Amino acid sequence: MENKTKKSQIKASRNWEKKNRKKATIDSYRRTAKLYIKEYATEEDMKEFNDIFREIKG
Repeated sequence: MENKTKKSQIKASRNWEKKNRKKATIDSYRRTAKLYIKEYATEEDMKEFNDIFREIKG
């Protein structure tokens, strides 16, 4: 199967990630958190996340 993304686009994406490492890391965390919440989190997990959120946001 052939890759649908052009090599130049992949290279541009990698260069952006190198220049914007912090934003890329945060975006990755955000995607991972959403996936976990949507697919795997239990009611107990959600209660804990809400408690943490309330603590942080006061």
